[in-house]
Amino acid sequence: MNDRFAKTPQPHYYAVIFTNQLSEDDAGYAEMGAKMFELASNHPGCYGAESSRDSSGLGITVSYWKDEESIAAWKADAKHLVAQNSGIERWYSHYELRVAKVERAYQGPKGRSV
Repeated sequence: MNDRFAKTPQPHYYAVIFTNQLSEDDAGYAEMGAKMFELASNHPGCYGAESSRDSSGLGITVSYWKDEESIAAWKADAKHLVAQNSGIERWYSHYELRVAKVERAYQGPKGRSV
């Protein structure tokens, strides 16, 4: 399996989907993003994350979590709160966050169910 894919368990678990558009002022964003990616990946209840950004600044990060309590604890993490505030005040011109419960998961290209 590719190391860039999060290693998730058998369903049921949760996915937090964070879609965002960077503003013109993105100085310091890459460094903070890398720190938050590492911090989240090591946070209790996190199974990992996958992230991508296109040339226009549209980014999507999906993080995978054991339960809603783990998601709430990450949202309230002090270092994450600093990053959230910087994103709201400076880095994002728009964002949307969605939380979903993963019911089924498959791997490919052979379509193996997990």
